[in-house]
Amino acid sequence: MKNSVFPIKVWVVAVFAVVSEQQLKAATQTIGETQARLRNAHLRYHLQARAILQPSQIRRYAELRGYGADRAPVHHKHNQE
Repeated sequence: MKNSVFPIKVWVVAVFAVVSEQQLKAATQTIGETQARLRNAHLRYHLQARAILQPSQIRRYAELRGYGADRAPVHHKHNQE
């Protein structure tokens, strides 16, 4: 998912079309709520994965995600191409 594509489309519509401030507010609120639900699902699945993995698998999972005992956490990007 490209998290910047849809909001840019909303901005373009707001600038080049007749959109009321109320319509723009409603559209951006809907976008925010949708992104929040997606983020919640994403993190919930990380928690569910931990619940079914063995300790050695959790360590490997963390390592593959960029977390290790010898280094600081690295923020990962799911939408990199």
